[in-house]
Amino acid sequence: MKTCQGDPLQRSLLAHKQPAKVPIVEILRWLGYIQASQLPLSELLKFVLFANFSIVGMNVSLMWNSVGFYQIAKLSMIPVSCFLEVVLDKVRYSRDTKLSIAVVLLGVAVCTVTDVSVNAKGFIAAVVAVWSTSLQQYYVHFLQQRYSLGSFNLLGHTAPAQAVSLLLVGPFLDYWLTEKRVDTYAYSFTSVLFIILSCSIAVGTNLSQFICIGRFTAVSFQVLGHMKTILVLTLGFIFFGKEGLNLQVIVGMIIAVAGMIWYGNAKASSKPGGKERRSLSMNGNKAQKHDGLSKSTEVDDKV
Repeated sequence: MKTCQGDPLQRSLLAHKQPAKVPIVEILRWLGYIQASQLPLSELLKFVLFANFSIVGMNVSLMWNSVGFYQIAKLSMIPVSCFLEVVLDKVRYSRDTKLSIAVVLLGVAVCTVTDVSVNAKGFIAAVVAVWSTSLQQYYVHFLQQRYSLGSFNLLGHTAPAQAVSLLLVGPFLDYWLTEKRVDTYAYSFTSVLFIILSCSIAVGTNLSQFICIGRFTAVSFQVLGHMKTILVLTLGFIFFGKEGLNLQVIVGMIIAVAGMIWYGNAKASSKPGGKERRSLSMNGNKAQKHDGLSKSTEVDDKV
């Protein structure tokens, strides 16, 4: 089953994602949640590049691929994130952690993967989406640890640059992909209301991502993030009845939740993150930055 093309508002790669971030960032700074800090321009540009490719890639992948292949692509982000941590951070995962991740993937796959069809451009979009999203999430953890940034501080650095870049590029890219212009859409009060609501939810989603990844890892965030899929299926059953909820889905949900519980226990019974870390390239500065990181994360505890 192919995803429907929908109207320009639904297809927009930008309108519902980033523009609302800038004023909210200013409000957070005024309230004292965002502290004075520094992030090198080169690091900021790399993060914005990964994040923007992630947003565009995920939307285009959903537009060009079947739902089944889109779900498989999303599942592949966990092994890709593991690969990045093994290669870049010299991480060693415990056996229980590996097995629990496999169980989570199996359960979510049973729940969500139905028809699977793929085409060349859809496959390329999926590859770009998976790798850019994994790199962006890895970088969230890396930047917070490397530069002693709290979650609010990292959001304050990255959100304005990301919003401006997407506002400049997004409409042109949207027109190139859909041959529709966002500014020609007949906006109504309802559509504007839902855009504002979507932007507000996006801010909370990004902030929760920064907090979770900063304190744990991108892999933990991916594993826990699949609980969203379980909740969507459960709420769909509560509000819309038995349609879409069959024995296969129920079995998949049970397997996925069991895997998540196993993963949590594996983390608790092993070293931080459920893995053994070798020395990182930044460990020489670890002791020096420990106090700064502790102070920056104090603000996160207000949430």
